Amino acid sequence: MGTPDFSVSILKTLLKEKYSIVGVITAPDKPAGRGRKLNESAVKKFALKNNLKLLQPSNLKDPVFLNHLKALRANLQIIVAFRMLPKLVWSLPKLGTFNLHASLLPDYRGAAPINWAIINGETKTGVTTFFLDDKIDTGEIILRRETIISKEETVGELHDKLMHLGSKLVVETIQLIQKGNIRTYPQPKTSAKVAYKINKQTCKIDWNKPIHTIYNKIRGLNPHPAAWSNMVNDGKGISVKLFDVEKELASHKDVAGKIHADKKTIKISVNGGYLHIKSMQLPGKKKMKITNLLNGYTFKQDAKMA
Repeated sequence: MGTPDFSVSILKTLLKEKYSIVGVITAPDKPAGRGRKLNESAVKKFALKNNLKLLQPSNLKDPVFLNHLKALRANLQIIVAFRMLPKLVWSLPKLGTFNLHASLLPDYRGAAPINWAIINGETKTGVTTFFLDDKIDTGEIILRRETIISKEETVGELHDKLMHLGSKLVVETIQLIQKGNIRTYPQPKTSAKVAYKINKQTCKIDWNKPIHTIYNKIRGLNPHPAAWSNMVNDGKGISVKLFDVEKELASHKDVAGKIHADKKTIKISVNGGYLHIKSMQLPGKKKMKITNLLNGYTFKQDAKMA
């Protein structure tokens, strides 16, 4: 059971390891874009391409869906980036239902663990498998694997690293379950670190924050959903997305958010130094390198981020 690309990687690995996938459950198609065309999940596309039995329930308690699920006669259910399941679903298989979560539980329970690990400046994270219970990400832990977060790593890069690490951990977990000698341990009930769902306000940059805080936010949202800011240039304000940045630690007396631009570079004054912008996206445009942006865009002396 899963929806995004992260889930696809695990599904690929299970097929490669010759496990019998009797069914794939993913989200219903959703309208997206200006034309509101129905968008299929990454898991659905992969399942159809590989001729796997597919179910797309809108209601996980629907009797028709439950009958289809029971008919699959699965002895194990694996959840990767899906949704909260009711007990009558996760309690079905003989060997149980386990989840792969992209954090070192109990830290960063919730919808966006990879983003928040970087936004909060963590130096390590990992993946965890656990058996489901009736709450979100609180079940008994089976296995955990750690990895280092480098100082420049973006959420996109960490996502891919955890995806591969998670694929290996899922296989290790299945092997333990098959042998029948699995040992689990309970999680602490609470954790100070929570992976709240990312929304538009989460992604807005506060230029009065310290340089390290802003830097971590930008890389923790790069490439998706991307940090954004209001940019005022020549008296006109627009919303821009910022992606790749570099830090320059320095003392200065500039106002936070002031833009310094020449023919090849842009840097922004912040508390503790400057952030050099390497790529940006203007409204209605594609993401572009700053050198390309500056070929057709001029910054006035009073230009600023707000």
